[in-house]
Amino acid sequence: MKRVVSISLGSSKRNHRVEAEFLGEQFVIERIGTDGDMGKAIQMIRDLDGKVDAFGMGGIDLYLVAGGRRYVIREAKKIAAAAKITPIVDGSGLKNTLERKVVPYLEQELGWKLSGKRALLVSGVDRFGLAEALNDAGCRMVIGDLIFAVGIPIPIHSLSTLRVLAAILLPVLSQLPFKYLYPTGKKQETVTTRYEKYYLGADIIAGDFHFIRKYMPPKLPGKVIITNTVTREDVELLRECGVAVLVTTTPEMQGRSFGTNVMEGVLVSLLGKSPAEITPEDYSGLLDRLGFKPRVEYLQGQKVVL
Repeated sequence: MKRVVSISLGSSKRNHRVEAEFLGEQFVIERIGTDGDMGKAIQMIRDLDGKVDAFGMGGIDLYLVAGGRRYVIREAKKIAAAAKITPIVDGSGLKNTLERKVVPYLEQELGWKLSGKRALLVSGVDRFGLAEALNDAGCRMVIGDLIFAVGIPIPIHSLSTLRVLAAILLPVLSQLPFKYLYPTGKKQETVTTRYEKYYLGADIIAGDFHFIRKYMPPKLPGKVIITNTVTREDVELLRECGVAVLVTTTPEMQGRSFGTNVMEGVLVSLLGKSPAEITPEDYSGLLDRLGFKPRVEYLQGQKVVL
């Protein structure tokens, strides 16, 4: 039986363990949060190194991406270096493949018409593939990297602007402690609504769920959320807020959707290659064989077509 373990800087309250089968292989899949303790995360990886089939690195990105350029997060590099034997991934491979497929799926399989819809993507450098897919569908984009990660209330409306800003800012921002860029540990449980106008002005709210939740207003009537890494409690919260449709880019597994880092760990285990050897075509081909489809849940009990 294969074992994939995600070591996350996020809250331990969100820990989860499931058993699943993929292409005839049995898997144990675990998510273990360290409540923002980077030293604990590094030690856990060292303790499990060589004893599991793949690590996912949760609650932190190894790379931020804009266009064809990747920027390495300094603190994430330290965590990844703790794995000497077992391959470790941060989910960026799936963000660039699986998440690109979500928007065409919604249009082609569900008949959604996304052209002209207002889409808020909380971070484009975290999910550039999803940003490109929404943009290609003709959405009117608000990209929130400056707003939510840097605290500057200036929306970005084009991918070309995002690329330019990323080239200027990411070489510096990638060297900062990650806690200044993204909610980790107990900060994932705090909420501020100071940017609620961007939420209320959107038809679609997309991106990392912790980012979405941190700034989410109490009511989001009729909105569509495209995200991942949601628990049963998160789904109920969205239902109570009035969200109409929840789309998760990774499949539901026993009550929750795991992060892309976890599912990428599964794919790496199945491919039997080191992450550096795996191409986007490898991931896409395996995703087709697995038949992964987005989870689409109508939270108010009524089917919605955009």
